[in-house]
Amino acid sequence: MFLSIKILLLKKKLRVKNIVILTGAGISAESGIQTFRGADGLWEGHDVMEVASPIGWEKNQQLVLDFYNQRRSQLLTVEPNLAHSALKLLEYKYNVTIITQNIDDLHECAGSTNIIHLHGELLKSRSTVNPKLIYECLNDINIGDTCELGSQLRPHIVWFGEEVPLLSTAARITSQADVLIIVGTSMQVYPAANLINYVSLATHIYFIDPQPVIQKNYFPNLKIIAENASTGVPKVVNQLIDL
Repeated sequence: MFLSIKILLLKKKLRVKNIVILTGAGISAESGIQTFRGADGLWEGHDVMEVASPIGWEKNQQLVLDFYNQRRSQLLTVEPNLAHSALKLLEYKYNVTIITQNIDDLHECAGSTNIIHLHGELLKSRSTVNPKLIYECLNDINIGDTCELGSQLRPHIVWFGEEVPLLSTAARITSQADVLIIVGTSMQVYPAANLINYVSLATHIYFIDPQPVIQKNYFPNLKIIAENASTGVPKVVNQLIDL
């Protein structure tokens, strides 16, 4: 009897193959990246639509460029924290995909290799006439900086009111997850928040947040870790590595 139980437990452990990690602003906040958007809905004193929408871009390109130039400059001064570094360790044992709402490169800096940036990347720019023309960008983007087609460059960011090109890819990958780890996000920003609805009932979900707001009764295999990313993530990673 005990041998049979042990075999069943081993089989259960071996089922964990694909791990999907959904990250938000909270994981990067511990590295010093400001979340910018306050309780009043303002980003650095600006209405969000002024600096993160196609309408804002058409109205005042210089304001939008300045806003993201400041964000880019700050990003270059920070480093990954323990949460970013711990997630990298999972790649040694599992198929891992990080789906992040963040526009920073801290997952890459920590060594993670399979990352989907749902909302774009701060260290890239793109053409305003052909979104497939994307360029590395470590310096400021200025008025008059153009793509190879002669069109003004803009931040490679998905703004409010724009489609999220990688959403369908993220949904497909999430649907294949044996384990879903959610960290640093309140799951209130759509459409990214809807990704949790693509997992199966068998998927084990770890929700890491110091003030969790998720409804546990909707997900039978949900475990809530009410801690900051830098303490909660290493604990979950250690559990998964020991499987």
